[in-house]
Amino acid sequence: MSVIRGGHVRVNGIRQHYLHFSGSGRPVVIVPGIVSPAILWAHVGEWLAPRYDCYVLDVRGRGLSEAGPHLDYGVGACAQDAAAFVAALGLTEPLLIGHSMGARISLRAATLAPERLHALILLDPPTSGPGRRPYPVPLARTLALLRASQRGEAAQALASSAAAPWPEELHRLRAEWLSTCDERAAYVASDDFHGQDMFADLARTTMPISLICAGEGGVVSDEDVEEMQRLRPDLHAVRLPGAGHQMQAENFDAFSRLLEQTLLRHDQEFIRSNH
Repeated sequence: MSVIRGGHVRVNGIRQHYLHFSGSGRPVVIVPGIVSPAILWAHVGEWLAPRYDCYVLDVRGRGLSEAGPHLDYGVGACAQDAAAFVAALGLTEPLLIGHSMGARISLRAATLAPERLHALILLDPPTSGPGRRPYPVPLARTLALLRASQRGEAAQALASSAAAPWPEELHRLRAEWLSTCDERAAYVASDDFHGQDMFADLARTTMPISLICAGEGGVVSDEDVEEMQRLRPDLHAVRLPGAGHQMQAENFDAFSRLLEQTLLRHDQEFIRSNH
């Protein structure tokens, strides 16, 4: 098992916390979703570490990264953090894996610093935006969960949720760490889901890109996938049957098999591009 090493670095004017799962392969950076501190992706980092040098970010306002009313929580600022993190650690052409909000952050980062990144894997990105259907997960549900965590009642709130259950260890971690997520960051992320156009960012990317969609939850529709592939005909898209938006937790075995296949495809692209 890889040794988990946490660290802090000052990038883009903030204290950026990350987890490092040291491996001998190419660097991979994971950017989690709206209320997912890095620790909730530790099982993914441990799985990746034998073949990759994996970093998982605490997006600003979550986990142990800087938070507070002085911060801009918008997708642009978060994307600048990710690009600055890659530069500060001197990572050579890492692959960015972004989940949900993290996928939109990763897309924006790819438009800001395309020379620093090799490829993107987008995991069930919210496709809402101006003139589009709303994000199917109500903000009120997320806020209720955060407020329960602030009262010390996260475990009870999660247990009564209608969402698919997480494995017990991840469930306990989620209950423990939810209170580190700044409610203001959730508000801003939700506003950006509806006010910013991820399709415009997608059209501006040039690096290899893959899309893994959940089979359930309705975050990415078949029509969304078709539109993305019109913008990027080389985009490789797959869907994971029977798994919801939190597929990395709900069905890790199936998720990891699909992610492994996607990573292998990008590894082969990387080898071709460097020969």
